[in-house]
Amino acid sequence: MTVETSQLANGMRIVTDRMPGLETATVGVFVTAGARSETDNEHGVAHFLEHMAFKGTPTRSPIEIAEEIEGAGGALNAVTSSEATNYYARVLKSDVELGLNLIGDLLLNPSFSDEEMDREREVILQEIAATQDSPDDIVFDLALDEAYPNQSLGRSILGNERTISRHSAADLRRFRSENYSASRMILSAAGAVDHAAIHKLAESLFTGLPEEAPRPIKRAKFEGGHATVDKRFEQCHVIFAFEGFPNGHEDSFAGRIFAGIAGGGMASRLFQEVREKRGLCYDIHAFDWGYSDSGIIGLHAATSAQQLKELSALSLGIFADLAENGPTDRELARAKAQIKAGLFMSLESCESRAGQIAWDLMVFGRPISNEELIEKVDGVTREHVQAVGLGFRARPEIVSAVVGGRGSAATAADAAEAFLTGALAA
Repeated sequence: MTVETSQLANGMRIVTDRMPGLETATVGVFVTAGARSETDNEHGVAHFLEHMAFKGTPTRSPIEIAEEIEGAGGALNAVTSSEATNYYARVLKSDVELGLNLIGDLLLNPSFSDEEMDREREVILQEIAATQDSPDDIVFDLALDEAYPNQSLGRSILGNERTISRHSAADLRRFRSENYSASRMILSAAGAVDHAAIHKLAESLFTGLPEEAPRPIKRAKFEGGHATVDKRFEQCHVIFAFEGFPNGHEDSFAGRIFAGIAGGGMASRLFQEVREKRGLCYDIHAFDWGYSDSGIIGLHAATSAQQLKELSALSLGIFADLAENGPTDRELARAKAQIKAGLFMSLESCESRAGQIAWDLMVFGRPISNEELIEKVDGVTREHVQAVGLGFRARPEIVSAVVGGRGSAATAADAAEAFLTGALAA
């Protein structure tokens, strides 16, 4: 492996991967605090804070930040998820120091001016409004809320109109001071990078970070439930979901392969049976999401309200068949090949690689070699995949979420109940 790691005295971890032949690099700081770290009164603060990081520091205005990075041909961005907030720059190899200096300034010295706060508040409200025009976004938000009711993990990362309208600079500063400690930060870099030089620069930039332990997070509890939104759309969007596996769990690769066989591409069972043979939808796919202490495996499709009943029964019947009979050897090999291809394709992007090695440290506490990952994938058997499906049928918790199509919630809920009781034909 070309991966190197080190740690600052304050606990901030550093991981790099020098990728020969590249003329660019991605450098970023990955904070293991996201929307899930929020209290009930802080809903949307983590995402608001990420936005405000780009709105000026005592030494740089927002336009100066944009001009400095783009003047070097680079790009600066950030993303907030449930359990992490990532700030990163993609630059030429000669500008790695510039990129990291900018990230350090944004992280350590945000201004939070009232004028910029009010302007960005409107931007986020428009972002929230955009999701309300998207049935895909609505149905996934609805499903998460049913999976993790009254929990931060089940809430929209964006916040809502009420919470965003009332958040103040003091709220952002409080969240930042209580969650952005050195022990929760990983500096990750990949591409044309030098570990020793990055470590030395990090010492000068991040030594002053607080070292306090992060506030505790309540353990996630997957509960399941059935819900609908009757908002009018041209199609009816549906999700069925079950509790999956946490990141790093010994069964997580079996869960990923189950999702891949069920709906991971054009050769998958869902695509072939529901779309190609029956013509019930344009797109249908399975998904597998992991968190630190829970996970979700499910399927999503869009169809007409008149075809929802048939699509639901057929789709959950495919899950039932995988549970009762397991995959074929050919399906298992194909799903494994897809995971391996995705892994090796990510090695061709320094941005993907920087994210991967940071994720390794978050989940496993150490870099994971490609050989070790492949070994984990190859170790999954037909019996492992079948056991995933049998686990779904053995537990009463299931999510059904429907957007569009008045009265469709009962149709989806009935299909979910039939899956659990074994009434669906496998």
